[in-house]
Amino acid sequence: QVQLVESGGGLVQPGGSLRLSCAASGFRFSNYAMRWFRQAPGKEREWVAASNSGGVTTYAESVKGRFTISRDNVKNMVYLQMNSLKPEDTAIYYCNALSWTEYWGQGTQVTVSS
Repeated sequence: QVQLVESGGGLVQPGGSLRLSCAASGFRFSNYAMRWFRQAPGKEREWVAASNSGGVTTYAESVKGRFTISRDNVKNMVYLQMNSLKPEDTAIYYCNALSWTEYWGQGTQVTVSS
């Protein structure tokens, strides 16, 4: 059974940091590109960051220099380190696995507010 389980969301003040985690199981993790998406209230889901199967990372312009995606192919985990958080980063963050099939997690809420 395929599972992607996100954790680490919460409430943080502007300028603060959070680290999201995504635990993957049920598929060959190392063969998949792992991505983070987010969806703010009333907005479309948007891509945030990706780590391909070779570990090459890419970022949306809105988070470049502030967010870092990383993966552990032994533990089947992907992480999103988020620094210098802004109120506009408030969203539900989703973990995504992509190869010839695609899987989604259930999401974790991140709220940036004073």
